[in-house]
Amino acid sequence: MAEALATLARGDAVVPLRPMLRLPDQSGILGMMPGYIDTPRSLGVKLITVFNKNHGTEFDSHQGVVLLFEADHGSLVAIIDASSITAIRTAAVSGVATRLLARSDAHDLCILGSGVQARTHLEAMLLVRPLQRVRVWSRDADHARAFAKAEEKHHAIRVEPMESAIAAVEGADIICTVTSSREPVLRGEWIAPGAHVNVVGSSVATAREVDSAAVVRSLLFVDRRESALNEAGDILIPINEGLIDASHIRAEIGEILIGKEAGRDSDSAITLFKSLGLAIEDVAAARVIHENALAAGVGTSVDIGGRRRAGE
Repeated sequence: MAEALATLARGDAVVPLRPMLRLPDQSGILGMMPGYIDTPRSLGVKLITVFNKNHGTEFDSHQGVVLLFEADHGSLVAIIDASSITAIRTAAVSGVATRLLARSDAHDLCILGSGVQARTHLEAMLLVRPLQRVRVWSRDADHARAFAKAEEKHHAIRVEPMESAIAAVEGADIICTVTSSREPVLRGEWIAPGAHVNVVGSSVATAREVDSAAVVRSLLFVDRRESALNEAGDILIPINEGLIDASHIRAEIGEILIGKEAGRDSDSAITLFKSLGLAIEDVAAARVIHENALAAGVGTSVDIGGRRRAGE
């Protein structure tokens, strides 16, 4: 993911704004996310449905496929499940942002949300900082307790389910919001000086997980400016309120990776990374998965239009 974001910052990627088809009853969305990366040449599209009512059921809230094409003749080379890619690449990007922006001594993690993204974000945070304390909160207390029990066993680290979001956040120096909420679950007044926040759950202009005060207080970083200024309610709502403007965005994560922009400027600063998720992240992940599948001899070949294609 770091390579993909750096490629974008160098201008060697194409990422159109994603068109969204909303069901008339607002129960779900079909998103179409095409992308191209120049080095190595990779072309693809993620087609994904988002049904937030699936939380707590046998169905993921995000489902779909990633279609990978070779960029010389435009031939389809792989069809890959999008749910796993979305779960892993989103957390990996938050891991990149945390590695760049969190204080080097950050060790107290708060996760707001207890779904798939909570699980992968815990794994990603453990890879970039030596965590000593982990707290989790969910609107469904039973889900938070189940998450804590499972992840505590999996990672051999204490995971504390908390009764309230404010209790989970208090004193944390890394905070990940990974909910499906359309209204803020994190308030700026709760965030401790020096904390780093990954805001992940919302990806539409009319919903947000953090309030305006959290954004105003923070040094703000994004995966891509154009996407953030068109799709991120966490940013657009305080802009519409007249509290910030587009210049409040300090940098894209890729710009920090290539040395074009700086990240945190003091130990007391609050840094906030708004993650929207980009098609090039899915394309880059699909390319790696396809290459690994071919090398390992796994996956299933299918006939499309009379020609053999691989599908993993």
